[in-house]
Amino acid sequence: MQSKRYSELTPYELNNEIAALKEKARKAEQLGIINEYAVLERKIAMAQSYLLNPADYTPGEVLEIEGAPGDTFKIDYMNGIFAWGHRTSAPEKEVALPISMLKKDNTI
Repeated sequence: MQSKRYSELTPYELNNEIAALKEKARKAEQLGIINEYAVLERKIAMAQSYLLNPADYTPGEVLEIEGAPGDTFKIDYMNGIFAWGHRTSAPEKEVALPISMLKKDNTI
């Protein structure tokens, strides 16, 4: 188990951690351990966020949410690797999402 925070890891270490978490998640899914699988998926999203640049995400931007087809998220403000805002499906409730959960369409 890693002893450093994700924010302290190098990109190489983050990629190794993500690979290890994906393997654990695959095993948990195969064994039907849904709670563990969900926790591991969140850890993967957190680790992946540290490989992205929060400056690429701007308040007012509306992005699709990874794993929630058709549901979008409007960013109100950024705090580190978290985008705070509102899902279009629940505009009255403010939530924070790791930026890796937001789809950017600028991939070339």
